[in-house]
Amino acid sequence: MAAAAWRRLLLQSETPRRQQQQAAAASPSPWSAGYLNTWLSQRTPVFGLRLWVLMGIAVGAAIVLVLLLLFLCLSRRRRGRRAANLYHPADAKPLKQQQHLQHHHAPTPAKDIQEIVRRQQQQPAPTPLPQPAAVQMAKAEPPPPQTQAQTLQQQRAQLPAMPSGSKRSTAASGLSATTSGGSERDLATPRSAGSGAAGPEVSHLGWGHWFTLRELEKATDGLAEENVIGEGGYGIVYRGTLQDSTIIAVKNLLNNRGQAEKEFKVEVETIGRVRHKNLVRLLGYCVEGAYRMLVYEYVDNGNLDQWLHGEIGEESPLTWDMRMNIIIGTAKGLAYLHEGLEPKVVHRDVKSSNILIDKQWNAKVSDFGLAKLLCSEESYVTTRVMGTFGYVAPEYASTGMLTERSDVYSFGVLLMEIITGRSPVDYTRSAGEVNLIEWLKNMVAERKAEDVVDPKLPERPSPKALKRALLVALRCVDPDGHKRPKMGHVIHMLEMEDLNPRGDDRKPRRDAATDRSSSMEDGSVSKRENQRYR
Repeated sequence: MAAAAWRRLLLQSETPRRQQQQAAAASPSPWSAGYLNTWLSQRTPVFGLRLWVLMGIAVGAAIVLVLLLLFLCLSRRRRGRRAANLYHPADAKPLKQQQHLQHHHAPTPAKDIQEIVRRQQQQPAPTPLPQPAAVQMAKAEPPPPQTQAQTLQQQRAQLPAMPSGSKRSTAASGLSATTSGGSERDLATPRSAGSGAAGPEVSHLGWGHWFTLRELEKATDGLAEENVIGEGGYGIVYRGTLQDSTIIAVKNLLNNRGQAEKEFKVEVETIGRVRHKNLVRLLGYCVEGAYRMLVYEYVDNGNLDQWLHGEIGEESPLTWDMRMNIIIGTAKGLAYLHEGLEPKVVHRDVKSSNILIDKQWNAKVSDFGLAKLLCSEESYVTTRVMGTFGYVAPEYASTGMLTERSDVYSFGVLLMEIITGRSPVDYTRSAGEVNLIEWLKNMVAERKAEDVVDPKLPERPSPKALKRALLVALRCVDPDGHKRPKMGHVIHMLEMEDLNPRGDDRKPRRDAATDRSSSMEDGSVSKRENQRYR
């Protein structure tokens, strides 16, 4: 009895378990192949499409979306790099550009670029315009006039052939080697965009114009010889007249022939946006074939080199106050290039022939269309040495490392030139007076500062004014570039009333002059000082 009852209980307990196993065997598993096929093949409410079709469409759309996002990210990064290159143009050219430039056989300039300027004819005017004086531009002995004329003819022979139909005179002219390069001229108003019915072929590029070669040929009568107003190591400058009667100065570059078009446009367009009352305005440029031309405004009152070294008679029309006004205006123009722009602009060729004078005897710095851009995070840029012998900073000439302090050195030489009336290098003088900087340092060290003043000055400056100008000049030509002041500081020193009240009791050597003024802060100018040179 007990065994039968126990067997009955076991059968009753196993019955529900068997029923569950049978039910599980009867229903299909969700992970079985048959169940997945049935589930994916069922139709959906979306256009009656099967489920697997909708899943395929969704996956494809997701892949397309990911590819689109990747494309947008890459495009944005490429645009960012392109925009950065506009403000940070690379100094080194790519290999393809270098190979392209080799086909043009651009001339290789020497480190001490010999400047050659054409004598200008006298123009009838109330005040006679002085002619450029013959100067000495060689490291050893100045070359004879025959060699200079041959050098100029070789430079002109390297210019590309003019298109058919253009006129250019080849008449020979008397030339003399000078420290001044081709000088550009300035005008008060820019060229208007509109012209006559048969207007010139011009493309507007925001800040100025892209002039065509045909238009500039017509303006200069086919780059005719009689329109040459200056020649130098950088190129030949022509006087031109546009169809709207605007007078311009066209510089046909020699050393930049064949330069990569993109690089040339980036640098020129950046510099072309510069606007300052003491800077000559760059109106535009021309890039066609191997031609590289710059178009400037025109000023008809000569340059500082002509008024200092030209045929001006026994007495100079430039008084001391006029000279200080010119040098302060020059300093303000350079300070704007160095401290008022981003990226900053280094002129590279500050000299008396590049300081143009308007009718009100204000200075206008010219020829900065060939300057170099220096980015904010860069303390210097290494480039081919360009400049004029006598004005180039020693560290730039020896290493090619260009900074804004290189312009400060050239400005110091210019200030010495305007004080003394002497050229930076004059081989017509005795051995101890050939180099202007060394001669002036020796004169100041021997307490003969009064004897360095230009003898053609109508009135001699006061001792205080002379000492201030000499002290600033000596600081600017310090052999250590880091000890030279910035241009904003130079303006402050030139305009202050009393630079050093105890200076008369100390020996005025160059080192002493540097030490006396080194207590002044040599940092960036304040916002209030920044407004003084804008």
